[in-house]
Amino acid sequence: MKHINLGNTTLMVPQVALGCMRMSEMTVKESVKVIETSIENGINFFDHADIYGGGQAETLFGQAIKEMKLDRESIMIQSKCGIRDGFYDFSKEHILKSVDGILERLDVDYLDVLALHRPDTLMEPEEIAEAFDILLSSGKVRNFGVSNQRPMQIELIEKYLNQKLVVNQLQFGLKHGGMVAQGMNQNMENQAGIGRDDSVLEYSRLHNMTIQAWSPYQYGYFDGVFLGNKNFSELNGVIDEMAKKYDVTDTGIATAWINRHPAKIQTIIGTMNPKRIEEVAKASEITLTREDWYTLYKASGYELL
Repeated sequence: MKHINLGNTTLMVPQVALGCMRMSEMTVKESVKVIETSIENGINFFDHADIYGGGQAETLFGQAIKEMKLDRESIMIQSKCGIRDGFYDFSKEHILKSVDGILERLDVDYLDVLALHRPDTLMEPEEIAEAFDILLSSGKVRNFGVSNQRPMQIELIEKYLNQKLVVNQLQFGLKHGGMVAQGMNQNMENQAGIGRDDSVLEYSRLHNMTIQAWSPYQYGYFDGVFLGNKNFSELNGVIDEMAKKYDVTDTGIATAWINRHPAKIQTIIGTMNPKRIEEVAKASEITLTREDWYTLYKASGYELL
C-alpha cells in the first residue's frame, strides 16, 4: 500500500482509506471481518461521520475494534460533524457536543482527524477556532479538516484558526472529474470550462491540503455505480482492457486513475466487501502511464481540445 503525507503534517497515511458509512447495516462480527481485511491489506485509515446510520456506524466500529483488542495507535480514525436534521451547524457548542458523542460511540479517547461536514453559510469562524483549540488542547482531536469546501471558504475559516486544515473531502472519480476538466478548459466557451470548483485542485496542491475522494465510483448525484453499467459501455470497455493490462479489477483501475494524479489524493472506498477491499489494495501498487490516464479521462466523456 502506497502512503502519503496527510496535508502538511508528518502523519503518513495509506493512499486508500475505508469509508464506514455502510457499516451501520452490519453485525459486529461482519464489521470485524471488514476491519481485519482492511488492516491486512495496508488500509488502517477509517473515515466516519456522526450521521452515518444515525451514529450506528461508529458504534459498531467501536465494538468491533474493542473485540479485536486493537492497539489504538495502530489505526487512524477520522470523523465528521456539522450536518443536523434539515440544516448545518458549525457552532462551537455543536462541534464540542458532536465530538463527545463521536468518541463515546467509537469508545476511543481521540480522533486523528475531525472534519466539518459540508459548508455552513451561517458559520462564525471565531467559534470554530475556539472549538478546535479546546479539542486540540484536551487531546480529543489531533488534526482538523473540512468537506466539500471552496478555497475561499477554507481561507475564511483558516483566518481564525491556530491550526492548518489538513483535508478537504470532495467527490472525485472518472465520472466526477470536473475539477480536472475545469483546469484543462480554461478560457473555453464549453460546459467543461464552467468554474464549479474554484480551482480547488490547484489550491489544495499549493497549500499542501489532502483531497479525499469520496464516492469515487458513483455517477450523477448518487445515481449509481458506473462500473459494469451498460449505460457507460465505452468507459467500461476501456477500463476492462486496462484491468487486463495491469492485472487488476475494474475497481482497481478506477482507483488507480485517482491515485495517479500528482495531487496525491486519498481515495475513500465505501465497500464493505472484503474481496473488493483486497482488489482495491492490490491496485494501489500500480501506476498508470500518462497515456493510459488520459485515455480513461477521454473515455469517461471529457474532451481534450
